Amino acid sequence: MIVTTTQSIEGKSVVKYLGIVTGEAILGANIFRDMFAAIRDVVGGRSASYERELGKAREIALDELEDWGEEVGANAIVGVSLDYESFGQSNGMMMVSATGTAVLVEDIAG
Repeated sequence: MIVTTTQSIEGKSVVKYLGIVTGEAILGANIFRDMFAAIRDVVGGRSASYERELGKAREIALDELEDWGEEVGANAIVGVSLDYESFGQSNGMMMVSATGTAVLVEDIAG
């Protein structure tokens, strides 16, 4: 499965659009509580534990996006966009959402 943020794939031609597909992952408050405890130990800079958790959530969302693409018969997903939202009481939850267009592509004859 080809997954790309671009609208086209070099050397490929879109032969069929199969619709919009999405994937989501939600991180709960416990994860954030644990991460913020680790952040308190960090003086400035980046928090590796926070980045790891967001990375895992992004991977889950993209895996789910691919699963939906396969389910509708796609061999590629174009125009992928990632969105990060916080919500819940005191913004204690975070959602990572991946959205794209499932397509069927073929090699360009040449």
